[in-house]
Amino acid sequence: MPIHHGGCHCGAIRYRVDIDLTKPVVQCNCSICGRTGTLLSFVPAEAFTLERGEESLTDYQFGKKNIHHLFCKVCGVRSFARGTGPSGPMAAINTRCLDEVDAAALPVRQYDGKSR
Repeated sequence: MPIHHGGCHCGAIRYRVDIDLTKPVVQCNCSICGRTGTLLSFVPAEAFTLERGEESLTDYQFGKKNIHHLFCKVCGVRSFARGTGPSGPMAAINTRCLDEVDAAALPVRQYDGKSR
């Protein structure tokens, strides 16, 4: 899979991820995703490497607390999350935060998280 780099707005958070952007990204309407406008792609934890900024991350959890909704405490951007998915440990990548990726050109799949 292609390697992409991404991070937050201010640059405090930087990461690289092996990610297939030919598959649809998820636009969820749950209470947090609907408000923040994320377009998510899920990868196994081993496909994600945080290169810089662990000390700049702040964690927010809600509901079942399966996902650590991480955001930069400097600029507030949510560029990725960590958690446990159906296949085990994973990272949820906000594809809007990937360098040189046009999020408007990505195929999108709607997910009804609001009713779960």
